[in-house]
Amino acid sequence: MQLLKERIVKDGTVKPGNVLKVDSFLNHQMDIDLINEIGKEFRRRFPSDKITKILTIEASGIGIACIAAQYFHVPVVFAKKAQSINIDGEVYHTKVESFTHKKVYDVILSKKFLDADDHVLVIDDFLANGCALMGLLDIIKEAGATIEGAGIVVEKGFQQGGQIIRQNGIHLESLAIIETMTDTSLTFRE
Repeated sequence: MQLLKERIVKDGTVKPGNVLKVDSFLNHQMDIDLINEIGKEFRRRFPSDKITKILTIEASGIGIACIAAQYFHVPVVFAKKAQSINIDGEVYHTKVESFTHKKVYDVILSKKFLDADDHVLVIDDFLANGCALMGLLDIIKEAGATIEGAGIVVEKGFQQGGQIIRQNGIHLESLAIIETMTDTSLTFRE
């Protein structure tokens, strides 16, 4: 998605340790016009009318998933990284290691929001090592639901996540795939 790539080049910041900061337009402050175009592009890439839910993980994926959902006309469900008193009843559970935060989270989702009748599209902001996405896919499998695919805004193509997901036969669409990244620059996969 050329518009996204241009925005990453213009306003993204490459930090040491293969960290790309896009917080000025994607995951802290959000450019809604850009994210609206991202939502349209996900709908174009996932044209199936079978999709009944969009699943993401808190926190950065929620806004993107919500805006995309308006083009699918389905609800968004998000997995939480912490148990709270607001979650009652049975939950699906998995563990996810965050590349950015260098922390393992216990991720949960209430069973009342996902079941075997659902056809699920996962949407998230980043894909690096694939841990968060694999955790969400585990929850979908545990629910007995059907995985329709995964839409990622930015994939770090030089890390293993995308390869792992594709090798598992998941329809993965990444809108911008970073081929190389140094402490000062990046290149995109064409």
